Parts: sequence; structure tokens; C-alpha cells
Amino acid sequence: MTHPYYEVDVPTRNTERPGLEGVQVFTGRADSRSAAVKAAYEVYDAARAAAETGLEIPHGRPDSWGACGYRPGWELEWPAAKAGPWRSPYSWLNSKTFDL
Repeated sequence: MTHPYYEVDVPTRNTERPGLEGVQVFTGRADSRSAAVKAAYEVYDAARAAAETGLEIPHGRPDSWGACGYRPGWELEWPAAKAGPWRSPYSWLNSKTFDL
């Protein structure tokens, strides 16, 4: 059975520039919200460990979760992470007007 895609939104803040904050978005297949948060944390942790040791960031786990990069100086607030079914690549945006 194929699991649905989930989106995990994790608030983040810059530790070097107070007031600079955002949301880190992870997507992948999972069987529950808690499994999605766990998978997102695992790929983030692997990306951080690889970046800190100078290795290539791992991509493409069999369960579809992965990280494309790591940004030093940003702290993710995992206790505030929210997970739900993924519906749109722009769902993390607020309602403000923006240009792509």
C-alpha cells in the first residue's frame, strides 16, 4: 500500500540575526502525522550531520523523504512542527501578494 504525501512545516529562526524567521517545509510519504514529523526530523538531522562533516547531503530515501540542503545559523523549532496531508506546493505561503 502506498502512503499519502504529508507536509511538515517547521518554524525556524536565524540565530545570528534576531527577528529573522521563517518556515522550513518537508514533504514525503507517511502513514500518519507523527510518522511524517519523525521522517522530516531524520532527514534534517542527516543533512545537518553531513554538512557539518563536509559530506554530501543524502537525498532520496526509499520512503521519498529527503533534504536538499542545510542552512547553518538557522534553528528549527521541532516542538512547534505541524504536519498534515500535502495538497499544494504553495501551502506554506500566507495570503500576502508575492511575485515568483
